[in-house]
Amino acid sequence: MTIKEAQDKIDHWINTVGVRYFSELTNMTILTEEVGELARLMARKYGDQSFKKSDEGKELADEMADVLWVLICLANQTGVDLTDALEKNFEKKNIRDAERHKNNPKLG
Repeated sequence: MTIKEAQDKIDHWINTVGVRYFSELTNMTILTEEVGELARLMARKYGDQSFKKSDEGKELADEMADVLWVLICLANQTGVDLTDALEKNFEKKNIRDAERHKNNPKLG
């Protein structure tokens, strides 16, 4: 699925199954919560924290999808075309970082 298709599919779901979008501020708060849940799982899987019973059955892919879902909701609500935004972001990074990472001795 393309990013545009994801934006359209989520918009359709929100307006049919979900009834309506939460406010932008509520979605921003939910996004923060979802990123926190992803961070918690990352800390347990790849970091030094041990798993708790409440972490059982949680999957990185699902947590990442939750983050992406809410981010797409925010994009839809604020009129952001994520395909266009990502393409422009690549352009910015290509100009800014054309030599920066190649010349970084820590990355060599």
